[in-house]
Amino acid sequence: MSRSATTSRVLRALLAACMMCIFPSSWGAETYTLIIQPIQSPKVTKQSYQPLADFLSKATGQTIKLVTARNFVTYWQTMRKGKYDLVMDAAHFTDWRIQKLGYTPLAKINSVVSFTLVSHADNPILEPAELLGKKVAVLPSPSMGAVRLSELFPNVMRQPVIVNVNNSQEAVKKVQEGKALAAIIPTRMVGAFAFLSPVEQTAQVPHMAISASRKVPNDIRKKIRDALINAKNTPEGRELLQKLVLESFEPTSKKAYRSYSRLLEGVFGY
Repeated sequence: MSRSATTSRVLRALLAACMMCIFPSSWGAETYTLIIQPIQSPKVTKQSYQPLADFLSKATGQTIKLVTARNFVTYWQTMRKGKYDLVMDAAHFTDWRIQKLGYTPLAKINSVVSFTLVSHADNPILEPAELLGKKVAVLPSPSMGAVRLSELFPNVMRQPVIVNVNNSQEAVKKVQEGKALAAIIPTRMVGAFAFLSPVEQTAQVPHMAISASRKVPNDIRKKIRDALINAKNTPEGRELLQKLVLESFEPTSKKAYRSYSRLLEGVFGY
């Protein structure tokens, strides 16, 4: 091989290496943040929902980065600024972002959700009024549990003593240990604890939805929507649903969440 040919080959190799450094294989892909409402600790949220981020990254060809919030206070503060590209959370937050920030709901969990006020079976409460001045464990406002609890006590002068917890399991533990007389938790959890006695159940609302900010292009939104709705029909999707302990996702719309943001009335920043 001539010296000029060898030199040319070396130069092409160097150029290719430089291009790989400047424009890696992921060049052209975007990174979109995904956050889940903080009903669990950041550690548990990461463990539970990283499979969802991985599934959506593969479905879109983009990088879907899972991020977490310490609690509902910090979550509310950052979410109001439109910081997150994709959000999976409750009906009142979903509608608020639709109305205030122009988010679009893509798909929802195929069910409804409600909350139940519970006490210990050894010390049962018959009605919410018995809890005036008593300790009730709940995730901090403006979680759905907190806003539902406030509906049970509309008179600001006649309120229970709020014991803030990091998750619903901790709320149940407070009741079990006698550190709170009652707690408000997702209704689906009640049957898992034999010592709990239901007091009152709230109205049902649509389950959590994944919504997208204006930053997410329409083609990426469609890929996310299709991947979630069709998850039950593919091996990878069924594996994801099993990890999330969900039956399926279903189509949804802005109309499905309309008016639920009213539950945030009176919350700072509403």
